[in-house]
Amino acid sequence: MTSCPSQPAATAQMPTTDVSSRRAASPHQSMFLRMLLRAAMLRRGRATSALLAMIVAAGVATAMMNLYVDVQAKLRTEFRNYGANIVIVDNGRGSIPTDALQVVESTLGGRGLAAPFAYVVARTRDGRSVVVAGTDFNRVRKLDRWWKVSAWPSAAEEVLVGTRAAAVVSPQGKPFDLSFQGHTVHVRPAGTLETGAAEDSRIYMSLSDFVSWTDVQPSTIEVAATGSAEEVTTAIQRLARALPAAEVRPVRQILEGEARVLNKTRATLLASAVLIIVTAALCVLATLIGWVFDRRRDFAIMKALGASERLINVFFAAEAGALGVAGALLGFVIGIGVAAWIGRVNFHAPVVARFSVLPVVMAGSVAVALLSAVLPISLLRRVQPATILRGE
Repeated sequence: MTSCPSQPAATAQMPTTDVSSRRAASPHQSMFLRMLLRAAMLRRGRATSALLAMIVAAGVATAMMNLYVDVQAKLRTEFRNYGANIVIVDNGRGSIPTDALQVVESTLGGRGLAAPFAYVVARTRDGRSVVVAGTDFNRVRKLDRWWKVSAWPSAAEEVLVGTRAAAVVSPQGKPFDLSFQGHTVHVRPAGTLETGAAEDSRIYMSLSDFVSWTDVQPSTIEVAATGSAEEVTTAIQRLARALPAAEVRPVRQILEGEARVLNKTRATLLASAVLIIVTAALCVLATLIGWVFDRRRDFAIMKALGASERLINVFFAAEAGALGVAGALLGFVIGIGVAAWIGRVNFHAPVVARFSVLPVVMAGSVAVALLSAVLPISLLRRVQPATILRGE
């Protein structure tokens, strides 16, 4: 009988106990997050300027890191369009081994192009001397893309005439005769060649026609090896071992020019990224210092209510870290777009988006934000609640 009245009371106490237990079990992170969001919303101007600075820094870092690898590969591809970086010549015996071209291609392993050349000094009908070269036009078209050719030979007895040689042998583009050691060949110009170099004074014919006419085998192989300067040097050493009867030497102008351009490009990318990141860090630093002065009263109240120095420092560092994370995510997306645009405009080729860059950009952005918060945190320690709350 006495137990019946007590049962509703126990039942009425159960919701209160459940609520209190849930409150006790609920993490304090929710209040922490609300404070972070409120701080950002109440000071949108400063938060926006700091966020924009972090976005710019993260975007530049993302673009530069995506371009760093692709630019080197694309620059090397562009340099291959300027011709050979290795030349293989006879060592004084008059010609290189007959299987030299096959040995070169086997040694390169698909990492380069090669084209054979044979040279003689022939005479025209009126006795003028002219250099005639025999080569493989299919290979030369891939190797020397920088040549300005009006039309490539496509049939037997067609030749490619340099612009200066054309003025001597065939000013009007008509067929002409060439003689070498008593053998005469009748050829017709298929097109003209202009390079601004020695090629303009030569006549090029197919290697098969050249050998049939002169019985002279190739004495030079021009090679465009792909890879870095170190890889090209290694290729030269391997070719020298594979062809001991020939002389293998680099084209210094191409190799040294490529190395200088790549080094300057890397230095420019690095310097630009560092400069922009430092500027962004200064902007974030100025913003966070402004936050400290704007919110001195808030921090003074927190201290007066019992908040420890550690809690306030963690809160302020969390604000800076949140800016770094948000800036990294937005800047990464923008940086990928910028890198793709630069690749399309400058290299006419897409730049591969490297998502492995995101963790690096994220860590760098948070690190920059936290480093920028060091000085403002030191200022927070000087906030005296009694002085601030009195309005002094």
